[in-house]
Amino acid sequence: MDTHFTGFEKLGAEIRYDVKEGFYRAEAKRLKGAYMLLDEASVTGTANIVMAATLAEGRTTIFNAACEPYLQQLCNMLVRMGAKITGIGSNLLHIDGVKELGGTEHRMLPDMIEIGSFIGMAAMTRSEITIKDTGYDHLGVIPDVFRKLGIAVVRNGDDIFVPAQEHYTITKFIDGSNMIVADAPWPGFTPDLLSIVLVTATQAKGSLLIHQKMFESRLFFTDKLIEMGAQITLCDPHRALVIGNDFQNPLRAIRMTSPDIRAGVSLLIAALSAEGTSTIDNIEQIDRGYQDIEGRLKALGAQIERV
Repeated sequence: MDTHFTGFEKLGAEIRYDVKEGFYRAEAKRLKGAYMLLDEASVTGTANIVMAATLAEGRTTIFNAACEPYLQQLCNMLVRMGAKITGIGSNLLHIDGVKELGGTEHRMLPDMIEIGSFIGMAAMTRSEITIKDTGYDHLGVIPDVFRKLGIAVVRNGDDIFVPAQEHYTITKFIDGSNMIVADAPWPGFTPDLLSIVLVTATQAKGSLLIHQKMFESRLFFTDKLIEMGAQITLCDPHRALVIGNDFQNPLRAIRMTSPDIRAGVSLLIAALSAEGTSTIDNIEQIDRGYQDIEGRLKALGAQIERV
C-alpha cells in the first residue's frame, strides 16, 4: 500500500484514514503530474497510479514502474481510449494527462499463473494436457523454467501441449551444481509460480534450490509437503532445497490448510499426485485465483469434491 500512497500523494491527493469507516480515503480537487520513483515495482501500485495520471494535469513520470504484460495491456487499452503514455513495456513511463477518455474494446490476457499451474499439475500427475489460447508470446521465461525441470512444454501456435512423462530430470548448471530457480521483477520469473515449481520438483529426478527473493514467509507451506513425504530442506525464510525422488516414493495423503492462493494450489497439486484422499481446508484462498477449479479438474478426470 505504501507504493499507492506515495504515488497519489505526489499527484496531489490528500490521503487520510477514516477510523469510523475503517478504510483510507484519497481526495483531490485536481491531480497534477509529478515525477516519482516507486519504492517497489508493484503491479497494482503502478496500474492505479497510471490510471490516475492519465487524467491528471501535466506530465507524470514513473520510474521503477512494473512492466508485466498485465500492465502493458492496461496501458495499451488506455492509449486506445485516448491516453498519452510512452515507455510501455519498460520501467520508465511518461504519461501526459488528457481531459477525458473514450470507450474501447479490449480482450484480457490469459492468466499466466494459471497456465504455469496446469503445466506443473500435468507433470506431477504424469498426465497429458493441452492448454488452449495461452497468449504464449506474453509468458516470458515461464515455459523455459519448467523445461529446466525436464518437463516437455511444447508450443503449438498459441497453445501449449504437455505430454505425459513417466519421469522428468532437473537440469544442472554447466559446472554440475544444483539448478536454482529464483524470482525477480518482470521480465524475471514471477514469484507467484515458485511454489508450483517447488512442488513439481519433489517428484523430479535431481535437486533444485528455490530462492524466494521478493517475499518472506511464502515457503513456510513446505512443512505440509514434508509431512506428505517430500524431501525438502527449508534453509531459511527465502530458500528451500528440494531433493526429487523421481516418483520412487509417492506422496501420501494428509489433511492440510491453504495459507494463500499459490501455496494452496501447490498443495492441491500435491494432493492430486498423492496416494489416498487428502483434505484441504480454507479453500477460499484458492478460489481467489482459480475459478471453478474443482469443476475444471473433474473435466480432466480428477477425483475431487468440494465439501
